[in-house]
Amino acid sequence: MAKWTPFPHAGDYSFDATSVKKHWARLHTGDAEPCPKDAAVLQAWALFHSGDFEKATAAGLAAGGPGITVANKATAIYANYLEQKEKTRLDLFTQVAERAEAQAGEDPNNANAWYWHAYALGRYSQGISVAKALAQGLGGKVKESLEKSIALAPKHADARIALGAFHAEVIDKVGSLIGGMTYGAKKDTGLKLFQEALKLNPGSAIAMVEYANALVMLEGDKKMKEATQLYEKAAACESADAMERLDVEMARAELED
Repeated sequence: MAKWTPFPHAGDYSFDATSVKKHWARLHTGDAEPCPKDAAVLQAWALFHSGDFEKATAAGLAAGGPGITVANKATAIYANYLEQKEKTRLDLFTQVAERAEAQAGEDPNNANAWYWHAYALGRYSQGISVAKALAQGLGGKVKESLEKSIALAPKHADARIALGAFHAEVIDKVGSLIGGMTYGAKKDTGLKLFQEALKLNPGSAIAMVEYANALVMLEGDKKMKEATQLYEKAAACESADAMERLDVEMARAELED
C-alpha cells in the first residue's frame, strides 16, 4: 500500500489514552461515539486525535469490534483531506463503505457503522459526480444509513450535517421537484438538519462550512453574505484535535480563494 501523506501539523496535538478519555465528551460531541472500555481501542483513538491516521487505522483494525469505527473514521478523514490521488481517495472511501456495511451487519445498533457507511458513500458519490451516483442508486443508501444513524443516536450532530448535505446536493443536481419525488430530498428538511447539528455541536467548523455550502446551493446568491459569515466563523474556530484542525484550515483556504 502506498505511504499515506502525513498530517501537516504533527506534534500540535499529542494525545494518549488518558487524555483522550479525559476529553472524550468534547472530542466526540459530533459523532456521539461511546467511550470504549478496551485499552487497545482507546489507544487507536489517541493516534487518530493526534493526526496519525495511518497508524490509527492499523490499530483500529487490529483491535477489531469498536476499533473498526476508529479505522473507518481515520481512513475517511485522511482520504477526504490529505490523499492527493483521486483514484486512491475513491478506493479508500470504498474500503470504508464496505467495512462499515459489514460492521452494521454484525452490529445493527451501532450508529457509527451506519454513519461511516453513509459518509464514505457520500464522499465517493461527490468524487464520481452526484448525478452519476444517483443513477447508480447510491443516494437512497446514503439517506437510509444516515436516518438509521440518527434514529440510533439522536444526538449525532455529524449524521445531521451529512443528511443536510444530502438534501442540498440532490436538490442542487436534479431540482426540488424530482429531488423530492424520487429521492425524498426537501429544502426545509435539509436546512433544519444543519440548524439541529449546530445546536448539538455549536463549535463545529464542519457544520458551519457544510451549512454555508447548502445555503448557496438551495438559496443562491442571496445567501452568499450569510454563507461567508459562516465560513468566517468556521475559520475562527478553536480546534481540539487533528481532524478539527483540517476542518478549520479548509474553511480558511476557501476564504482566501
